[in-house]
Amino acid sequence: MIRFIDMHRDQFGVELICRVLKDAVRGFLTSRGYRAAKTRPASARQLKDELLVGEIKRLHAENYGVYGVRKMHALLRRQGWDVGRDQTARLMRLAGVAGVKRSKKVFTTKSDPTIPQPKDLVKRNFTAPAPRRLWVADITYVATWAGFAYVAFVIDVFSRMIVGWNVASTLKADVLPLQALNMAAFNAAGPLDELVHHADHGSNYLSIVYTDRIVELGAKPSTGTVGDSFDNALAEAVNGLYKTELIRRRGPWRTVEQVELATLEYVWWWNNQRLHGELDYRPPIEVEDAYYADLESAQPVIAGQGTR
Repeated sequence: MIRFIDMHRDQFGVELICRVLKDAVRGFLTSRGYRAAKTRPASARQLKDELLVGEIKRLHAENYGVYGVRKMHALLRRQGWDVGRDQTARLMRLAGVAGVKRSKKVFTTKSDPTIPQPKDLVKRNFTAPAPRRLWVADITYVATWAGFAYVAFVIDVFSRMIVGWNVASTLKADVLPLQALNMAAFNAAGPLDELVHHADHGSNYLSIVYTDRIVELGAKPSTGTVGDSFDNALAEAVNGLYKTELIRRRGPWRTVEQVELATLEYVWWWNNQRLHGELDYRPPIEVEDAYYADLESAQPVIAGQGTR
């Protein structure tokens, strides 16, 4: 009420607004009540709300403007704010921000039935007991003024971390997905002999150059069934979030290079800052750090070490 009167008082005057609306709006202020409210000191709740609204606007903008109530509530709690979920929803409405909605469109690669296909070693069970046990890979695309930019991701299922990625103007296996796989292999902090690499039936992933590289790394190749996005659901989900959170919000895109730079920044945010509901609202790097910290603490101390 106070805000509405403040917005229109210069045009109509306080008394006229209150007189016209007092019968139409239940509980509307009188002009006397309005002046009393304006001179009354702000309450502790009002002051906290004003502070939190500004904080929510800042955090929302820093996280690509995509967080809804659940992630914003988790982020505020991580920042040290003692707020409830309903309170977060109310403050987000005051701040004029909301979560982004995902599109249902899905891009799938073209399959080649003449190429030998590895067995499905995953069977839609997208869980892993540790890093470097299960990677999933997929390709999506971005329309630019200069043509299509194709984007390949490799995701570690344990932590949802994007361990490899590449952006190119071609779908060729030795240019697009192979470079993403090589990045993932280079960044791996250990052997890959227990790794299963899962992808769809795209000819890029079934090509000799790609499957030979998987075997060379000591990993086992795996593919889902033809025409079934659920058999590579986690990778499809990452593609969908990438398109929703970055591509559709920041477009239109002019060049492949522009997409590549934006993807670099997005992958860093995804791995180091983005809160994932599947990870108890933690970023992937935090999940992996916790795993290795627990692993190190569980190892027995060798005689002569750890003491002086």
